[in-house]
Amino acid sequence: MATLLHLDSSLFTTDGSASRAVTAAFREAWEEAHPGGTVIYRDLAANPLPHLDAAGFSAAFADADALTPEQQTAFARRLELVEELEKADAVLIGAPMYNITIPSTLKAWLDHIIIIGRTAGEESSIKGKPVTVVASRGGSYKPGTPREGLDYVETYLQAVLGTMLGLEVDFIVPELTMAPSNPAMSELIPLYEASRDQSLQEAAEKAKALAARLAA
Repeated sequence: MATLLHLDSSLFTTDGSASRAVTAAFREAWEEAHPGGTVIYRDLAANPLPHLDAAGFSAAFADADALTPEQQTAFARRLELVEELEKADAVLIGAPMYNITIPSTLKAWLDHIIIIGRTAGEESSIKGKPVTVVASRGGSYKPGTPREGLDYVETYLQAVLGTMLGLEVDFIVPELTMAPSNPAMSELIPLYEASRDQSLQEAAEKAKALAARLAA
């Protein structure tokens, strides 16, 4: 049976997080399709990884026999995360927009798993693996909106996950999530609700379709 690697990075619980609500809907549909499958879960907000340091970074470019004890420890953590990713058949990432980009906890995970010559590059060990990203945001960054061009979640993750790592990237984008709590956005609540409902539906449909594809 297929294995799903599920990462959440929202600061808030499912009740207060648009991205977690949608990743939960995806995971539920996935588990229904794969009752005997495996889900590996990391809550990067509740259990953040340490930022990549010089020892962990330099170890990726050094001969294994020449690593210092500090490098060995730091690189072992990176390899654990990489092997977790390599073993997964599909990946699900909750990536809410904070200050027009991704949470620092998700960036830390990316910094650990990007290893030139292994996960990154022409011979990437994870090339072609499907990844679904739930990129929620408080406002709208669509063409024609005042904030058009200020989205550094989709653009960044497409570049890193798609271009650098060779993953097959698909996005689900719940937007206007601040409308219910921001009086200045109250008139946008119907649009927020439509986006929320569409995202939840997309999550369930895409999870089922992906599960069926991997089972074929």
